[in-house]
Amino acid sequence: MPGSQIILSTLNAKYIHASFGLRYLYANMGPLRDRATIVEFEIGQPPLTMVERLLAASPKIIGFGVYIWNVSETLSVMRCLRRIAPEVVLVVGGPEVSYEQAEQAICGLADVVIAGEADLAFPEVCREILDHGRPRRRFVQAPLPDLTHLNLPYPDYTDEDIQHRIVYVEASRGCPFTCEFCLSSLDLPVRTIPQEKFLTAMDELYRRGVQHFKFVDRTFNLNLRSSRAILEFFLARLRPGLFLHFEMIPDRLPGALREVIEQFPAGMLQFEVGIQTFDVTTSENISRRQNYSRLRENLGFLRERTGVHVHADLIVGLPGEAMESFGEGFDQLIALRPQEIQVGILKRLRGTPIVRHDETHGMVYSAEAPYELLQNHSIDFPTMQRLRRFARFWDLIGNSGNFVESVVLIWAMGQSPFWSFLSFSDWLYEQANRRHGIALTKLVGFLFRFLVEEKGQAPGVVAPVLLRDYQRGGRSDVPIILRDHIESRSVGAGPREKRVALKRQGRHLLAAE
Repeated sequence: MPGSQIILSTLNAKYIHASFGLRYLYANMGPLRDRATIVEFEIGQPPLTMVERLLAASPKIIGFGVYIWNVSETLSVMRCLRRIAPEVVLVVGGPEVSYEQAEQAICGLADVVIAGEADLAFPEVCREILDHGRPRRRFVQAPLPDLTHLNLPYPDYTDEDIQHRIVYVEASRGCPFTCEFCLSSLDLPVRTIPQEKFLTAMDELYRRGVQHFKFVDRTFNLNLRSSRAILEFFLARLRPGLFLHFEMIPDRLPGALREVIEQFPAGMLQFEVGIQTFDVTTSENISRRQNYSRLRENLGFLRERTGVHVHADLIVGLPGEAMESFGEGFDQLIALRPQEIQVGILKRLRGTPIVRHDETHGMVYSAEAPYELLQNHSIDFPTMQRLRRFARFWDLIGNSGNFVESVVLIWAMGQSPFWSFLSFSDWLYEQANRRHGIALTKLVGFLFRFLVEEKGQAPGVVAPVLLRDYQRGGRSDVPIILRDHIESRSVGAGPREKRVALKRQGRHLLAAE
């Protein structure tokens, strides 16, 4: 790093997330590559500590990757840099600054703002600055790069990245759909990396020991030939601990793809399935095209005939959808049995056409990133807060894999999963008075009390189920609240064998056996 004229930097949400964008930029720096360095941080680090490290190399240019999750923190770092080293040229790029630049303080602070895919535009801007001593343009709209000619970033994952961080990969960019809440709807057309070039790079990562490949393609199964070839590539290289994550179109799973998916061992594939809503009118409001009968059939196939870990997404607050409609959709999704349901609150991503509904549906968003919906005509603010807590508690109880058997007791006797869990969520918030930082043993205690005291279920029935869930993660102790209701032979299950790359998926897999 000493003497680097160009620093590529960003603030990752966590250390485990290696910046894919920075590595793409670095791979395409051309003759400037030897004068550039990647410097990554994590949100939560003190701004002055970051500034000190950035300035240690006496750089002339610092480029920041700006996203919805790091814009506030990046702004703090840039304000410090402006005061301490005003001579350094600050360049920003990324999804958060690609639209509505005039409204953003971070864009006003930057010397150069690059909108769009900056793989080739950033090196060009750096050449201009180094040749002329200052930037010649303040706003740069980057043209879509030809993926055929881009250098791939995979050699720039270090050995430490491979051992300790998630490795992101992509076989394509763009999305053919027009969902109004999503930035990917603006990325037309869909472009693919030449297959031989891509698979050669994957083989090199595989040989270097990568176990967790996280594909960031928005529509991995759009091109049947390409998606099948990638799955067959990994099927020929199965090894313990291999884990592949894909984002899938839920209503597109033809037979030629199914027959390959069926051959993977349980727990090796994770499909993130964006459903978002089951309400037809709401889908039309947001220009989302979805065949619900095929969706149900495909999820049924995945759960009944494969070992795929299904992570399905629903969104709270879409224009025109009230809590009752969302609840019906949640119950429909529960019946399809995905291992995880991510309940997300609608966000107003800059540049997306979702804003056209603001007046008609009374959409009110937070002014601070991540710009979550606060209320609309269908869901008032107090109700939105209840649903926000619902989403958090569902992740702790329903998605974590810590309560795979116990969670269904919440809606026993044919009750609605949504309304039953919402009742539990309201009760838990009242008892714990918090959404975060609840220890697992405390969650066990809260769930036991709710099921016994509020739902009237027998302690001798509830306790063994909770204990099985609790010990599935490898624990052998018995939470105090369960001890008087557990027979001695149920105690001491001991640690379980680690079966897959990620603990959460492993707990779901063990519960299914």
